[in-house]
Amino acid sequence: MKRGIILMNLGSPDSPEVKDVRRYLAEFLMDERVIDYPYLFRFLLVKGIIVPFRAPRSAEAYKSIWSKEGSPLIVFTKQLQETLQKQIAEPVEIAMRYGNPAPQKAYENLLKRNSALEEVILMPLYPHYAMSSYETAVEYMKEVHKKNGYSFKLTTVGPYYNNEDYIHALSESIRPYLQDDFDKLLFSYHGVPERHILKGDITRNHCLKSPDCCEIASPAHKYCYRHQCFKTTALVTHELQIPREKFELSFQSRLGRDKWLSPYTAQRLGELPKEGVKKLAIACPAFVSDCLETLEEIAKEGKEIFLHAGGESFTMIPCLNTHPLWVSALAKLLPPSPKAE
Repeated sequence: MKRGIILMNLGSPDSPEVKDVRRYLAEFLMDERVIDYPYLFRFLLVKGIIVPFRAPRSAEAYKSIWSKEGSPLIVFTKQLQETLQKQIAEPVEIAMRYGNPAPQKAYENLLKRNSALEEVILMPLYPHYAMSSYETAVEYMKEVHKKNGYSFKLTTVGPYYNNEDYIHALSESIRPYLQDDFDKLLFSYHGVPERHILKGDITRNHCLKSPDCCEIASPAHKYCYRHQCFKTTALVTHELQIPREKFELSFQSRLGRDKWLSPYTAQRLGELPKEGVKKLAIACPAFVSDCLETLEEIAKEGKEIFLHAGGESFTMIPCLNTHPLWVSALAKLLPPSPKAE
């Protein structure tokens, strides 16, 4: 079968200029799976309040991490594409849920490389299932595929938060940063509103019903971002043999006043030094590529909060990016190509 691969990530503005950031934020925040309010209210909130106030501030944040090659997220995703391409025979392209390169461009690039394309494997670069990341990426790719009437089949790789090869790659990428003495390892995941967790509960009676709901087996876990973050953390700390008192989990990037998954990373960074945690290491496993949320929100703002609160050392652990074990794991996550008869 003639196949192609698409690696899909979140996206980035075309430049750190306010106009491009404004356009990107509007596309991102108008997504009904990100801000899941009725259209009119979402339109007024996003276009009338959030984007006008947030765009200039976000533009400054992007400028602080922008490189001569461009947006780190795009750069790292392209490097991942190039590295993976060296390991597999099928053509590999990239797409972004918001911004460029758009899904249609990725599809068309694959068709240019092989006009007889029979199947496209979509690999969302989100280890965990969330309606505002994995789900919206997959549904958008399906929508573009259907709208353009492509004859090739679209197959999607599922979340891999507990995949053995992914966990091993993540653990080994973290290990070198724990060689120096540390008081605690903080796993900071991207936050989501609690209502997203409740919406995704297919049982309608499990998620957030008890403090230990993520530890109790349930069909709801297939779509539960919170459970999957907990599971990744448990598997990695088990592999690295980190005792329970030396790690914790929190959620970052809260937007608005709604109740989001807690504890909040920014709040914990201000509290930890008062609890005796002076040497902190921090990893962000919700992201496989370093981006604004890791390079600016955590490595810059987060570090400042922690040190200002009395912390002494702050070690930001890079995302997987193009770690060799991650590239190998990615290749294994792709469904095997059918053998020619």
